[in-house]
Amino acid sequence: MNPTVVSETPINTSELREEIEKIKKRDPEINMRVGRTEEYVNTFMPLSSKKGKELLEKLLALNVPRMKEQYYNKIIDILPPNMNTLKAVLRSYPITISNDNIKKILDVVLEYVDK
Repeated sequence: MNPTVVSETPINTSELREEIEKIKKRDPEINMRVGRTEEYVNTFMPLSSKKGKELLEKLLALNVPRMKEQYYNKIIDILPPNMNTLKAVLRSYPITISNDNIKKILDVVLEYVDK
């Protein structure tokens, strides 16, 4: 049996946690890959899937020009604690964002970062 990709949708690590829970409910015994992924998510993602979705909605509501959902998902994965880190995350994408918009994004993200 060869699985086929039906669609590709970028998700962040907090949403991945929710998908892992669905797999665990569906399958009585999880495979090694799911177990390792769950371990990684629990170690490196402090946000619950609910908080991750909430943060994504707030970021999308900013309507920053040229920002795509996949860029926001990467920001959620990293949860940059300051402007320099956020700029470093955004440098990996072919976009330029004004400092005002970077500040708006950072203000929203900081609401979810453990201080």
